[in-house]
Amino acid sequence: MIAAIDDGDAELSLDELKLLLANLGIPVLGRVLQKRRSPDPATFIGSGKAIEIAAFASEIGANLLVLDDALSPTQRSNLSKTTGLEVWDRAFTIMTIFERRANTSEAKWQVELARLRYEIPSLKGLGHQMSRLGGGIGTRGPGETEFERHRRKLERRIKYIERNLENVRDRRARYRQRRSGSGVPVVSLVGYTNSGKSTLLRALSGDADVLAEDRLFSTLDTLTRKIEPPRGRPFLLSDTVGFIRKLPPELIAAFRATLEEVVSADLLLLLLDASSPEPMKAFEIVLETLREIEADALPRIVALNKIDRAEEESRFLAAGLSSRGEDVVRISALSGKGLPELLAFLSEKLAWGDPMAYTE
Repeated sequence: MIAAIDDGDAELSLDELKLLLANLGIPVLGRVLQKRRSPDPATFIGSGKAIEIAAFASEIGANLLVLDDALSPTQRSNLSKTTGLEVWDRAFTIMTIFERRANTSEAKWQVELARLRYEIPSLKGLGHQMSRLGGGIGTRGPGETEFERHRRKLERRIKYIERNLENVRDRRARYRQRRSGSGVPVVSLVGYTNSGKSTLLRALSGDADVLAEDRLFSTLDTLTRKIEPPRGRPFLLSDTVGFIRKLPPELIAAFRATLEEVVSADLLLLLLDASSPEPMKAFEIVLETLREIEADALPRIVALNKIDRAEEESRFLAAGLSSRGEDVVRISALSGKGLPELLAFLSEKLAWGDPMAYTE
């Protein structure tokens, strides 16, 4: 079952959490909303609501409680004790999906680093618990020794992964430097997860090997293809990890090497699913994430995708975004509608940075 504090946006966020869990093969048997001004420091949702959840879970046969927010180790522990359920939060759910999607060694390192940074705060409580075996905090008893051994093991693992990822960053930086010297511009595809980025990359590049799946976070690694538009010079189009609301900061930090591909791009192609329930909310979340990685000031084009499912809605959405000063084009990556206009728009935009680049 899933639960959240009702902040006015909770129902849609819970719908998304349900979809996240569905991607893990976990059915949602029920949902609970709690009206509070602020989270309870002990249980997040309050002890009274936690007791209600325990009864509700027993009634519907649920054995897992997932909170649609980040929980502290204390809150997770208290909720589990009160409800008798295994307790996850949204961050843990997203990281679990990332773990299952990671195929390359780089992606696996990044996900593992995020998970270790997420879990380390829980060790403080574990240290107190273990220290009681040795007679108190600060003693050299067996519990304290075991805790220190475990902590050192995790810290060594973190340093090992960080060294490997630093090598990845250096290698990519050298590659970007060589690429920059070649004069070929780079366009980075960014957007909400499952907005159709991989489908668009496949359609524009003509590469049937680009995997396009209807599932969340199908792409964790950077995938780059050369695009040769009918007019204008060729450019590189890169697809990377999709964004989502409440993306764990541990994942953003761990995927720094991957996200630097976005920061170093000449142009962003921001893809929105025009058929989604709240495309403008997704747009704001993407912008917020771009601000976090300091890429929000890069020039961009907004492409409204899946117009085959939302023709009229996409027209209103395009008008609203245009009124905010955004450059907008309406497309369907699946059917190909609007792709010639998109390529022409990209060529024109890239030519602004190089007046000699746009030729007949």
